[in-house]
Parts: sequence; C-alpha cells; structure tokens
Amino acid sequence: MDDEELPPQARQPDLKNLEIMSVEALEDYIGELEAEIARVRAEIAKKQQAKSAAESVFRK
Repeated sequence: MDDEELPPQARQPDLKNLEIMSVEALEDYIGELEAEIARVRAEIAKKQQAKSAAESVFRK
C-alpha cells in the first residue's frame, strides 16, 4: 500500500489550553511545533526522494 493511500489518523491530537499559558510557555510551544513541522517536512522529502528513485527505475 502506498503511503498516500493510508487512511488519515482517526484521532486529532489533544489541543492545549492556550489561555492558561504564559507568553514564555507559548513561545516554547511554538518552538516545539516548529521543530515537529521540520521533522515532518524532512520525512516527506525523504519519502518523495525514495518515490522518485523508484519511479526512475521503472521509466528506463
């Protein structure tokens, strides 16, 4: 099964209550989210490279 064919995750992550967080805690949280986004983008790039490599083998 191709990764694009996998069903989306059924459960959304729990949202944090932003109202009770300090400015510093919110800034730390943004940093955590940005790090996670970077990790996901790197994984997407890795999968796209593998897919492109596989497609190039079959094009020849």
